[in-house]
Amino acid sequence: MKKCSFILSLLLFATSYAYSQNEKVQVGIVGEKFSDFTLKTYQGNQVSTSDLRGKNILLISSRGKYNDAYWCGICFYQYAEYAYLELTQKIREKYNMEILFLLPYTKDTLASWEKNFPGGLAYMDKSRNPDNPQNLSDAQKNWMNFVRNHYPRTFNFPDKKIPLPLPVLMDDKQEVSKGLDVMRTEWDGTKVLQNVPVVYFIDAAGVLRFKYISQSTADRPTAEYVLNFIESIVKK
Repeated sequence: MKKCSFILSLLLFATSYAYSQNEKVQVGIVGEKFSDFTLKTYQGNQVSTSDLRGKNILLISSRGKYNDAYWCGICFYQYAEYAYLELTQKIREKYNMEILFLLPYTKDTLASWEKNFPGGLAYMDKSRNPDNPQNLSDAQKNWMNFVRNHYPRTFNFPDKKIPLPLPVLMDDKQEVSKGLDVMRTEWDGTKVLQNVPVVYFIDAAGVLRFKYISQSTADRPTAEYVLNFIESIVKK
């Protein structure tokens, strides 16, 4: 009986310890060590950033939902852009880097995210090349031109299926998102559980070297911009 109680106590301690680790995540400050955390991925694995020491990490906090009815189209584009570069240029191997996307949702909610992924990219394509552009309002024309300039790529994935080669972290308890101070229930004009879009680059020693906080949902650094910075760090 005492042996069973001892084992149960160890299990409870281990569970509470694992839980507390993510509670200790703090806001990332450039030039300082980045908090380690452990999360399951939507793809069915688990990622511990401490296990990635010796590799660079590109961590992207993705907004996720735009509101209760729609997902963020730019977020889909952002994931697709890095996924395309990984599939065509092997950027993870090239820069000795893991690329992680952080979303504050459960697996069921992320299943909806995956289901709506093709529609999100179709929305971006339609925004770029709308029917009868001459009939658009000035605001709609401004959005069309903005998307053409900032999100110009049309992704033609094999078999028209959106691949998910990059781990999508399920922060279903929002511990990591809250610790990094990116989780919001109201942001950029909508009220819904979401993350502020942020791009972090953590070097192989675990030090945060780059941080870009979006000021609106349309404000994202391009993959080219981010990878140029990473290349300048890796080549030193």
